[in-house]
Amino acid sequence: MARARRKRKPEVAAPVPVPEVPVTLPDDPYAEFADHDWGFAWPLDAEPEVVDERALHAVVKQWRHGRATRSVWDVLNDAYIAIFSVVMIGAMVINVIVTSQNASSACETAACLNGRMLVPWGLYFGLSALVVSSARLFGPVLASSAEGFWLLGAPISRRPVLVRRLWAPLAGAALVAAALTATVTGIAGEPLTVVLAWSAASGLTASGLVAWAAWEQSHDRVRALRVLQAVLAAAAAVTLLLMIAVAVGMIHIDPPAWLGVVPWVLAAAGAVAALAFAIGAHRRLEDFSQVRLTSGGSLVSGLQGAMFALDLGLARDILVDREAIARGHVHPVRGRGTGARAVMWREAQRLVRFPRPLLGLAGAALAPYASDAIGLAVATPFIAAVALMVALIPTLGTLRVLSRTRGLARTFPMTTGDLRVACTAVPAALAVVWAAATVPAFAGVVSGTPRDIGIAAAMALACAMAGLGAAVRWQNAKQVDFGVPMMATGAGALPPTLVFNLVRGFDVAALVTAPLLLGATPLWSLGIGVAVLTFMRAGINWDELSEEAKENRNELEAVKARRR
Repeated sequence: MARARRKRKPEVAAPVPVPEVPVTLPDDPYAEFADHDWGFAWPLDAEPEVVDERALHAVVKQWRHGRATRSVWDVLNDAYIAIFSVVMIGAMVINVIVTSQNASSACETAACLNGRMLVPWGLYFGLSALVVSSARLFGPVLASSAEGFWLLGAPISRRPVLVRRLWAPLAGAALVAAALTATVTGIAGEPLTVVLAWSAASGLTASGLVAWAAWEQSHDRVRALRVLQAVLAAAAAVTLLLMIAVAVGMIHIDPPAWLGVVPWVLAAAGAVAALAFAIGAHRRLEDFSQVRLTSGGSLVSGLQGAMFALDLGLARDILVDREAIARGHVHPVRGRGTGARAVMWREAQRLVRFPRPLLGLAGAALAPYASDAIGLAVATPFIAAVALMVALIPTLGTLRVLSRTRGLARTFPMTTGDLRVACTAVPAALAVVWAAATVPAFAGVVSGTPRDIGIAAAMALACAMAGLGAAVRWQNAKQVDFGVPMMATGAGALPPTLVFNLVRGFDVAALVTAPLLLGATPLWSLGIGVAVLTFMRAGINWDELSEEAKENRNELEAVKARRR
């Protein structure tokens, strides 16, 4: 056998000695600047420099607003259009008020006069409740995220930054409340002295409520605002019921002589409250919570973005999300059933857990009675349908989520139509209850023009179908597609479907109730309502249609291939 060869070990070369090179360190480059005064070091024994908070706020505002992109001619043109619009709308409002004043001379009975006397009271309580709710929701003192990051967190005084944020809501609430009260009371046919008295009462009371809300915000408290909001809303509902009872003739009221002084007393009380709480909140501007200030500013920014897109549904989604965050959590409960019954049961559980929409439904049931009481019997069907639409919108949250989230809707083992029926089953039941409660109003109990009970029931059912269809249309509408060709307008390029967002839902209510407004038989409205609800159940899902067309095309190609 051949002897195996041994592998030779590789020869390792001897290390070559490296000569030592002396290392010289460079001189310190900062040695010549050792005693130099750079100017940014703050000496400990120096007096602190006074910081102008208004100047810092102006810098932040300048960087946030950017550079001007409009010429002087564009600004003058917009100002001309704005002034012309205000003058034209003001002339229309004055014409409506004058016409209403002339028509109010026909109101000579005691029931009519007493019922009209309660209109300012209901408006006063309703506007006060709305002011308290808005002040509690937004702040009323607020700041943007940029101001909260750069200014409120800096070691400077907050008073120069927040002083305008305190007094601006007071003046705005007073002006808006006074203008609305003057318009409504003028249309109701009240004398000029009564209009001025209640306008002053509503405006000054609204300013006082906003000042009190700012005082509560400085202490980071909201419980008292919630209680007062509930009390004012209950007072408005009681006033509405009393007005209906007086118009029907169930209750007779003899107004005392001192009743005309009450609005001026309320105005004086509101002025004192506004001044006292505003001064107290002004002194506590340093104690406002930064979280509350910036949260209100973020909410306003989100609502502004929604209104730029004319998407009222998105604005409501932002408010619902804010309320859900404030509530925190709920206790989970077990569902029942399978398929569509499970969705219906979940909707019923959600209504039991959060029964606030039932209060809106009760208010919507009073809408046709109040409309007849103030002499708007001709427009009662449309007003009742719109009121029911507003009341049913909070009960269709699941339908909105599934209509905006196609992937989640496809996980349900049912068709799109069956899913829509399951989501609208509970609101449909509430609409039927509303129709049963409003039959006496359509029968002419308030207006004094009696109708047959069958015709009244048909009118109530048609208005219920109109309100339900309008609510479904409002919640089930698609998002605005900004990828389509734009339409040139005076406000810039807009998608064609963006303009219709403001009339979404109202168009369905007007379509279904149009025969009733024209004096036709309710059968036409019932037929249109059935057609509208059937179309909304089926809908037009272009994604499903494209998928079905693709499947049919593949099957056709497979059949042709087998034949070949």
